[in-house]
Amino acid sequence: MKSFLRSKPVSIVLGWIIWSYMALCGRTIRWTIEGADVAKAAWQDNDGVIVAAWHSRILLLPSGWAKLMRKWPGRRAPSAMMISLSPEGEPVARAIQHLGLESIRGSSSHKRKKKDKGGAAAVAAAIRRLKKGGAVCITPDGPRGPAQIAQLGPVLLAQRSSAAILPYALASAPAKRLATWDRFIIPFPFTRGAIVFGEPILTERTDDGEIVRAELERALNTATERAETLVGLAHLEAPVERPLRDGSSA
Repeated sequence: MKSFLRSKPVSIVLGWIIWSYMALCGRTIRWTIEGADVAKAAWQDNDGVIVAAWHSRILLLPSGWAKLMRKWPGRRAPSAMMISLSPEGEPVARAIQHLGLESIRGSSSHKRKKKDKGGAAAVAAAIRRLKKGGAVCITPDGPRGPAQIAQLGPVLLAQRSSAAILPYALASAPAKRLATWDRFIIPFPFTRGAIVFGEPILTERTDDGEIVRAELERALNTATERAETLVGLAHLEAPVERPLRDGSSA
């Protein structure tokens, strides 16, 4: 199955299908947008920007890019998305090319593994792009979870590149949620949707990475809850209280 999915003809066809469905949903869903002004300012004012969103929203992610972010000024390098080297990642990488996005293949999880699976090379490529003034989209709980638990990788990328982290949440209703580890969302065209940007997170190399990681997790869960509220959904995974950098809790 892996070799079948990785075959070039199959990847091209699947990539086209995924792109077509992403574009259809993005154009026909009735979107409510919150936090765009703050997000646009962060996009313009920071040399590099890490756009962070939960893995379950992958089919929705291009909607904010197509409607808003691709039109914002301030990026000096092409925008990209980090995508795993798994067989499932290849069609997605091909799909986002149709949207004018480049792909960085590998994982930013920074977990110790016997096989690197492109992680070190992907991190290095992402840092170079961010330092040149690009934007990189990352799913902090990907590629294997746990769901809606941020990993440390995006924080380390931000600290090493001096990039801002922009929380980015999307929801649509009605939608199909699969029985996968992240309860992957398949949106439907012609439904309701919401895009919510959180406050940008700035971090220095000297900051406690775990505290910043928890702050990112809290911000993404809060934005996700707001997006789901806007489309009439009860929030399915309540944000977990985490300590913030000022010593308080979320």
